[in-house]
Amino acid sequence: MVPPARAERWIPAFAGMTSWMGWALVAATSIMLTAPALAQEAGWHYSPLPGEGDRAALGCTYGSTPEAFACLAVRCEDDFSVGVHIHTSREGGDAGRWVLEFDKEGERFPVTAVADGSPYHARIGGDVAPIIALLKNAGLVYVDPQAGASIDRAISLSGSLHAINQALYFCAPRVNPPAPSGDEVAPVDRQDGAGDEAGQRGAEE
Repeated sequence: MVPPARAERWIPAFAGMTSWMGWALVAATSIMLTAPALAQEAGWHYSPLPGEGDRAALGCTYGSTPEAFACLAVRCEDDFSVGVHIHTSREGGDAGRWVLEFDKEGERFPVTAVADGSPYHARIGGDVAPIIALLKNAGLVYVDPQAGASIDRAISLSGSLHAINQALYFCAPRVNPPAPSGDEVAPVDRQDGAGDEAGQRGAEE
């Protein structure tokens, strides 16, 4: 075992602490640093894909792993619109026809997903506002491909409201200053001298 005095020289931040406390903190820090990064795992969380950060919420089926997964992503797009993407590990890609069914025998949405330039495999076309509302507020969603390989289909929506709201918090177009309304008072003679108020000189003359 390394003598406590030498350990304190190696780890100045632990100087003055008992050796067992210092080594316990070292072990805990090592575990945290070697823990795997958040990936395509079950439940709702920020997207782990490169460059996505907190602009997208990712919800994956029970038992999803980085190697085998089926997920839905709610994303703030580059034009500040909100997109819903299908993101799975199945062979053949995710473009095509799907059905999203909420809760047991609840609302069903036949959708078509189209491959796009995002890190996800395919974006659902059309109006996705009703889908997003149910992703936030329902209890479960089933994701069923209408062709190709089958997938684990059930995604819990526990925690989806918070994750989606966080991802879309800043997803709004930048608003330009309003244009002049035309009600502004213009100078009477447009010859105001220095220090004159607008229209004052013309009124006095």
